[in-house]
Amino acid sequence: MAELKIICDYPESLKQFIEEALSKRITSLKDGIRRTEERIKEFEGKYQMSTEEFLRRFENDEIQETLELDEWIGESLMLKGLQKDLETLRGIKFVN
Repeated sequence: MAELKIICDYPESLKQFIEEALSKRITSLKDGIRRTEERIKEFEGKYQMSTEEFLRRFENDEIQETLELDEWIGESLMLKGLQKDLETLRGIKFVN
C-alpha cells in the first residue's frame, strides 16, 4: 500500500480540505456511475440482452458494429473506469 506524507503549516485545514475534495469527487463518481448504469440499462432493454452477452457476441463478430453499439461499448468501459476510480478513492485512509 502506498503512503503519502504532506507537510504544511496548517495540517488540520489541509486535511479538511482534502477530505472535502475527496468527498465531492466520490459524490461525482457515484452520480456518473448511476447515469452510466441507466444508459446501459436502456441499451440492454432495447436489444434484449445483458451487456456481458452483448460484449461476448460483439467480440465473436456475431453483431455488426454501429455507432449506437459503439456507444454501448463506450458506456461499458466508462462504467468500469468510474467504478475503479471510486474504489481507489474509497481506499484512501488518513493517518493521524
